[in-house]
Formats: sequence, structure tokens, C-alpha cells
Amino acid sequence: MFDKLDDLLIRFEELMSELSEPDVANNPERFRKLMKEQSDLAPIVAAYKEYKQCKQNIADSLAMLDEESDEEMRELAKEELNDAKARVEELEHELKILLLPKDPNDDKNVIVEIRAGAGGDEAALFAAEIYRMYQHYAESKNWKTEIVEADETGIGGMKSVTFMINGQGAYSLMKYESGVHRVQRVPETESGGRIHTSTISVAVMPEVDDDIDIVIDEKDIRIDVMRASGNGGQCVNTTDSAVRLTHYPSGIVVYSQTEKSQIQNKAKAFALLKAKLYDIEQQQRHDAEAEMRRSQIGTGDRSEKIRTYNFPQGRVTDHRINLTLYKLDKIMNGDIQEIIDACIAADQAAKLAKMNEN
Repeated sequence: MFDKLDDLLIRFEELMSELSEPDVANNPERFRKLMKEQSDLAPIVAAYKEYKQCKQNIADSLAMLDEESDEEMRELAKEELNDAKARVEELEHELKILLLPKDPNDDKNVIVEIRAGAGGDEAALFAAEIYRMYQHYAESKNWKTEIVEADETGIGGMKSVTFMINGQGAYSLMKYESGVHRVQRVPETESGGRIHTSTISVAVMPEVDDDIDIVIDEKDIRIDVMRASGNGGQCVNTTDSAVRLTHYPSGIVVYSQTEKSQIQNKAKAFALLKAKLYDIEQQQRHDAEAEMRRSQIGTGDRSEKIRTYNFPQGRVTDHRINLTLYKLDKIMNGDIQEIIDACIAADQAAKLAKMNEN
């Protein structure tokens, strides 16, 4: 580990030197790549420099204890020694986590697809509530959300909704939301007071940008344009601006109708299609690497039931990590960071355990 850290320290110094060169500043693409690498290495380098300083503090304290006869100075040296030893242990753990292989998609924006499952109108209502939960969470992170497509019911529910979240590191956090979400409550239409169980599915896909090669052949696509349906502004519902793409090889159909411009809707639809094709590719890769998939939290089987929202008891349980929180109202209002942090910690622990096995 420390050989690797020394190499990273050297690379960091090289990057700082390169970034100061005039030629680099005049090449935006190269400058962007070097800045990205520098920002990725910065936390590792900072932790490793602190680690080396703490190791030096331990050596200095031990030397002082060997040489010093004054009791007060010896006590001070012992205190500094204990503090440095404790911090070294913390930093060793931090560095192991920082050196874990990073998901190349973590910094990307995301496309989220929510679909009502079992439960009819109640599932559609819950899908709309989960969509609002993610909207509030995105607002708390200063991320921007943008609807691509929504199939709304007349009573405030959503049979399906697809939306984009634009924000630094959105995928690194939102990827833990993929899976089946279950709700247990008494529907407003239930006269007997019985608790019903309904489900929705959430798929979180990284936005596909230029660094990912997803080739879509024109002959494999059918493009239909039509008038948008449902809620919309004056122009949205009166022009043929909605776009539907059908991808023959995969059978994927995507639809975008939220923009006034057909060109904008077409761009959104192609972005969604690329994300879906890339997602299929990722899932196939995970299926081929079954052991790796089992060790991951949040990027596994989309059919996995990951969470239950129990309204009568005011609790939310994440089944992957056996976490139960009794603050359902806050969670439905977007306060999901504690759950995501727990998923990240469990994911890191699983990867560290796997690393230690090897």
C-alpha cells in the first residue's frame, strides 16, 4: 500500500508541475483531464502527508522519552505519542478506503426511472411520492432535476416518471437507490382500515457522455414525432414536439415530451436511450462477475427488494444493510442521506474485506 502511496505522491507533484505550464493552460481538454486527476488524488495525498507527519511525531515523542528526565516533559511526550498513534490507525483505515477502486461513473449525472409495480393506484401514488422525495434530496445537494417523461394518473399519481439529475457526484450517491421499494399503509380508498402493500421499481443510470462509446446505428432506430399529451404549457400540447424512439435490437422504447422544441425532446430521448443501453451492458457485466455483484451494495439486481416504508409504524427499513429508522416523514421529505451514508459504509466494508482476503 505504501509503495503505491509514494507513487501517487510523485504523480501528484508531476501534475502540479504540468498544470503550471503555459502549453497546458492553452489546451482546455488536457487541462480538464489533468485537473480531474489532480482533484481525485488531492484527498489521498493530504491523508498520506498527514500520516507521514504523524509517524514522524511518534518517532520524535519516543526520542524525547529516551532523552528527557523532566517528568512534566515526559508526560507531554506520552500524550503526544498516544494522540499520534491513534491518528495513525485512523489514517491507515482512511487511506485503505481512499485507495479502493473508484467506480468510473461516480462523478456522472444520472437518469432515474421510477415505475409503479404491484398495487394499482396506490403504487402510482407512492411512485409520485418517491419522485418528490428525490426532488427534495436533489435540492438539498444543490442539484438540478429535469423531467424527461411522466405518465400521470388523474388522482396525483404516476404510473412512471423518468428524470435527470445534474450535479457533481450524483451517481456516487443515487446509485444506492436502484431496486424495488415497498410501501405498507392504509390507502385513502380503503374503508375497512386494512394495510395494503404496494411496490415501485427505481432504476438509476449514469448519464452517458463522450468518454463512453455507445454506438447507435440509424437503421436500428425508428423516430416518431407526435403531439404531447397530459399536462403542459401552451406550446407543448399544440405542436408535434414529442419524440418517441424505438430501438429494434433491444426492444427499448423511450419517449420525451417535456420540451417545447422537437430538437430538445429528441436530444433528451437519445440521452435516455444511450443510458439504458449502457445500463444493460453494465448489468450483463455484473451478471458475468457474480461474486463481485454479490459483494456490492446498490448496483446489483434491479428486482431486489431494497427498502420498506411502513406508514402505520413511521419506519423505513433498508433490507440490504438491516437499517431501520423511525423518521419516515423526514425521509419522505428528502432526508435520505443517513441511509445512503450507511450503504456507502457497508459497500466499503465489503470491498475492504474482499481486499483483505486477497
